[in-house]
Amino acid sequence: MNKIIILTAIFFISFHSLSAEIVKDFKVEGNERISSETIKVYGDIELNVNYDEIRLNTVLKNLYETDFFESIDLTIKNNVLNIRVKEYQIINNIIFEGEKANKTKKAILERLQLKEKNSFIKSKLNDDVELIKSIYGSLGFNFVKVDTQLEIFSENRVDIIFNVDKGKKTKISKINFIGDKKIKERRLRDIIVSEESKFWKVITKNTNLNNENIELDKRLLKNYYRSLGYYDVQVLSSKAIVKDDNTSEITYNINAGERFRIKKIKTDISDVLNKQDFIGLKKSYEKIIGKYYSPFLVKGLLEDLEELIIDNDLQFIEHSVNEILQKDEVEIVINIFEGEKLLVEKINFKGNSITEESVLRSEMLLDEGDPFNNLKLQQSVSKLKARNIFGLVESNVKDGSGKDLKIIEISVEEKPTGEISAGAGVGTDGGSFAFNIKENNYLGKGIKLDSFLELSRDSVKGAFEIKNPNYNFSGNELSFYLSSTQNDKPDQGFENSLIAAGIGTKFEQYKNIFLSPSIEFSHDDLRVNNSASSALQKQEGTFSEIAASYGVTLDERNRAYAPTDGFITRFSQKIPVVADSPYLVNTYSLSTYKQINPNIIGAAKFYGAAINGLNDKDVRISKRLFVPTTRLRGFESGKIGPKDGSDYIGGNYVTTLNLEANLPNLLPESTRTDIMAFLDFGNVWHVDYDSSLGESNKLRSTIGISTNWSSPVGPMSFIFSQNLSKAKSDKTQGFNFRLGTTF
Repeated sequence: MNKIIILTAIFFISFHSLSAEIVKDFKVEGNERISSETIKVYGDIELNVNYDEIRLNTVLKNLYETDFFESIDLTIKNNVLNIRVKEYQIINNIIFEGEKANKTKKAILERLQLKEKNSFIKSKLNDDVELIKSIYGSLGFNFVKVDTQLEIFSENRVDIIFNVDKGKKTKISKINFIGDKKIKERRLRDIIVSEESKFWKVITKNTNLNNENIELDKRLLKNYYRSLGYYDVQVLSSKAIVKDDNTSEITYNINAGERFRIKKIKTDISDVLNKQDFIGLKKSYEKIIGKYYSPFLVKGLLEDLEELIIDNDLQFIEHSVNEILQKDEVEIVINIFEGEKLLVEKINFKGNSITEESVLRSEMLLDEGDPFNNLKLQQSVSKLKARNIFGLVESNVKDGSGKDLKIIEISVEEKPTGEISAGAGVGTDGGSFAFNIKENNYLGKGIKLDSFLELSRDSVKGAFEIKNPNYNFSGNELSFYLSSTQNDKPDQGFENSLIAAGIGTKFEQYKNIFLSPSIEFSHDDLRVNNSASSALQKQEGTFSEIAASYGVTLDERNRAYAPTDGFITRFSQKIPVVADSPYLVNTYSLSTYKQINPNIIGAAKFYGAAINGLNDKDVRISKRLFVPTTRLRGFESGKIGPKDGSDYIGGNYVTTLNLEANLPNLLPESTRTDIMAFLDFGNVWHVDYDSSLGESNKLRSTIGISTNWSSPVGPMSFIFSQNLSKAKSDKTQGFNFRLGTTF
């Protein structure tokens, strides 16, 4: 604003009486740091050219945009352009008082408008003070005070001193949901990012009162409700009350409104287009008519439309969506028309100080020279957001150098991408401790790193994984992993170590169909004592193998997190390439989801696996199959199926079926408890090295309920189960609990 006022004043003072005149020379006064020749270059000043008021305005604008000069005066006399300037002071140092953490200082300095060795512009100082307050506010210091001091030095230099009084962090003591919310509070707490402060949550920043998080919470809540069909949902208000103990209580007032179904879908196609090109959309429409409205369903329709446009090699096709509400129904109208024949001249990226530009470009569905398409631009923004390395992604389209050209500007705000977590658990199966470190944007290249260490009573497990989601800009994921497992089981008379390393890739071959080939090397060292079974003693020694694997996944869920509709199915196979004891593994799984009402989601899950030795070789003990404890509850871990003496040795075949449904509010919401009913079926059978050990081939079944309780000491889960059928040798477990958390 100050610059605009200065420019306007100078225009009136300096140019009101000027007429056009040829400039043959120029002179500069008042410049100390900036040379006259540099001023000529930045001002785009040409000699022996006629200068009228418009051209002088351009020179003035160019020079002000350098941020070198506090004031500029231009006059022309005797064919000489006289330039009088007053240079801004130069910032010598920026100093922070009251902040000890160098990491915080560095993060603030990177985001300030004012920089060391650059011009000191007072208006930017006020903006930077507000920015500093905002940064500290995001860390929970909501009552921070920031004062500034200036120290003037010779040669027009200045030091800026920020005196910061952070005060105390404001922690969130309680989060309330009121109004006609229709959804369980526990589910809503899973949706938002803000968390209540608990003594075990010592790393997460989301327990701090943060206005940005509150606004994000409101958007997340609204999007979640709309995905369930609550088209007119309103998050009427959110307020944070700060108490005397410097804790706060946040309240979200939600009016869910009515739930809308999709009544009709209509296509309005421009007369200049061939309607037969879009006849394939009818099948997509039939799949979702009658379902509850969701933006994800509309997005899927538009993706199907984009595929038709590409398949028919159509250019400059635009589309828009109108949604017409009728009582509790929605009519969707998709308008398809020929848009302006615009091309993308340039794509600029801003705000990526850490992330390489190539990472951003790899997610863009548009490139320079492509026909401009607004939907592809929005899809590109969505893909950038999905990388989970940016807190904010915005797009802006500007006119290019020609009337048929557009310039796209993508502005991003980078966020912390590292995560450290530790988990501790104790249950009826024993105790465990886990430590995990993640990084989603290693060296700004968009590479993901993940490592974990898990300790339990009789085992130590560790793994390290590197994953590039868009290797070499191919759109394919490339991953590498290394893992180590040490088991020490004296009660079964053996100990073994298993080391494995592998490399794999994953890519979308067709819509929602993903392929994931990989290759793995493993080394197994088994040591036994005299108490081990004869089968274990026979397999003592070291064994190495190289195996190739592939998987095919079809994902038709309405969303990956907390799905309410659709299914996901996967088949995988592991094939030996070089092995001391070769075997073949086949695995198949299917999970389907159905929403009965907003608070009851039903799920049916099938799992089956088979392992068979090749070349008349028996499957090693360490490779045999057990029923996953999450798929057959009510039994002790690894204590069902074939036995060799006193040892449970697993089987060659495993199959399970789970029927689940979370129950409506059986307990008051204030208890923060979710209850789910389940019915599990499962079996593990066949021993290839001794058929007489397969006598436990029997279908097991269990009915029960599981509860998840947000207790004062951390999340607790309880499983109460009753066996309906089992084998005599199985060890049952009617009650199981686990206390665990991330802090």
